[in-house]
Amino acid sequence: MRRREFIAGLGSAAAWPLAARAQQGDRVRRIGVLLPATADDAEFQARLGAFLQGLALSGWNIGRNVRIDTRWATSNAADIRKHAAELAALAPDVILAGGGATVGPLMQVTRTVPIVFPVVVDPVGAGFVDSLARPGGNATGFMDGEYSMAAKWLELLKQVAPGVTRVAILRDTTQGAGQSQFAAMQAVAPSLKMEVNPANVRDASEIERAVASFGCAPNGGLVVTNGAAQTLHRELIISLAARHRLPAVYPHRLYVASGALISYGIDLIDQHRRAAGYVDRILKGEKPADLPVQAPTKYELVLNLKTATALGLTIPETLLATADEVIQ
Repeated sequence: MRRREFIAGLGSAAAWPLAARAQQGDRVRRIGVLLPATADDAEFQARLGAFLQGLALSGWNIGRNVRIDTRWATSNAADIRKHAAELAALAPDVILAGGGATVGPLMQVTRTVPIVFPVVVDPVGAGFVDSLARPGGNATGFMDGEYSMAAKWLELLKQVAPGVTRVAILRDTTQGAGQSQFAAMQAVAPSLKMEVNPANVRDASEIERAVASFGCAPNGGLVVTNGAAQTLHRELIISLAARHRLPAVYPHRLYVASGALISYGIDLIDQHRRAAGYVDRILKGEKPADLPVQAPTKYELVLNLKTATALGLTIPETLLATADEVIQ
């Protein structure tokens, strides 16, 4: 069954008559979902589909014993705050927050409704939890690697494009993770004989100006950090990298599947499936304060040989041998 058909099928169950629901004998539980994307974003549809599949495996079925209230908030901060307030006002049993950009606004409007995040880079540093082992508040979930992974991105760029000496780091300054990842790359850059330069990604026009300006000089490359804005504008970033012939490293597979050169990061679909397990435990009575924040269990290195050829690059055999996926 195709992904969209699966999600549509789950959604149609919500139209079951109330009498049919009552026959189940259990109270219908309510789950809020806040996503920093548009409803037609195929990547976020896939993540939501994985979450819903995980719920179904735990016995939660839309229309029978659970209701899902989903808000597609884009990556606009004002829209996210608005939808966060709407969801909190519904007083759901738990909210799935699709990333760091949504957790903060949710915690500003509720300290009682449980929140589960499938992916946050540094939940302690962001103030979402007291500690990884004992979150202590109303939020818990799963990490998106560590800041040290940003150094790995720079090292990969040097491996695939040894001639690169100047690197623009695309980051979202509204998210602390982007700044910390930039600092990690600053620390390792001298040993790689590279110079790193920050580039902000608040909107499409800013991204276009930054990449166009940086791409005018030779020996340049890009590293794209984690963030909702980067994900939203991924097609633009990939096209700009190709236009200016800039080798680039990305944080997740979804970029490479759209034509980017190389990515290294966690399996986001798996993270959302795992998040369903935490939502299940909360619905069954456990507290987010007692559920430890978990580290990723699956990382993937993905290469696009067609893009490498277009850039005149030869991927080292060592990388080809260790890649989890090679797109021809």
